[in-house]
Amino acid sequence: MQELIAVGDRAPDFTLPDQNNRKVNLVGLSADRRVLLVFFPLAFTGNCEGELALIRDRLPEFENDSLTTVAISVGPPPTHKVWSSAQGFLFPLLSDFWPHGAVAQQYGVFSERHGYPLRGTVLVDRDRTVLFADVAEAGAPRDATVWERALRLA
Repeated sequence: MQELIAVGDRAPDFTLPDQNNRKVNLVGLSADRRVLLVFFPLAFTGNCEGELALIRDRLPEFENDSLTTVAISVGPPPTHKVWSSAQGFLFPLLSDFWPHGAVAQQYGVFSERHGYPLRGTVLVDRDRTVLFADVAEAGAPRDATVWERALRLA
């Protein structure tokens, strides 16, 4: 795993398909709001489902006039479509499928050993400056305080 992107770094732009196969890019997302990037290992897994359900259940905190939130994993758009429909996730689930994990690698949250991103949380300002960055160890859930620390800066 590469080193986690640092606070103060410029967040790399990316363009990825969402669960509806629409192209989403960081430059467009950050044009008028801060962006919370929520990297997760895999759809249809317990910890990931619980974390994204928290976002779903508290959506006004994660999606408002000053902040937008996207979740990113290596799963393909059709998988994300089925999962997001079943779970009622109304925020974008972006597919970092090919090149496999390239965006997660740029942000320093990709586990080569596992072949998927770890639970990374990165808050990006409108000028693409990283305001917050955290990553959980492989197999570990996101620290319970991560959401509050990131949202406080949003």
